[in-house]
Amino acid sequence: MLYIITCVDKPGTADLRGENRAEHLDRLKALGARLHMAGPTLSDDGATFTGSVLIIDFDSLEAAEKFAAEDAYTKAGVFESVMVKRW
Repeated sequence: MLYIITCVDKPGTADLRGENRAEHLDRLKALGARLHMAGPTLSDDGATFTGSVLIIDFDSLEAAEKFAAEDAYTKAGVFESVMVKRW
């Protein structure tokens, strides 16, 4: 089942995002074909990251929520909110 994970950054967390980017990307790469789409959302002028959107194949909502909770950005406190929904 596909799940969409929508994350909104806290204001002022650009440095935290940068510091944790490599770990975040490594974890996404490890998903292989289960990862359908992932990327940052941007401000209207395209200059600032404002969050992330991921579409990933998981066996259950619980597995998707666990993945989101263990993300490097989540653990570092980058996100103001994280929403996980079946897609």
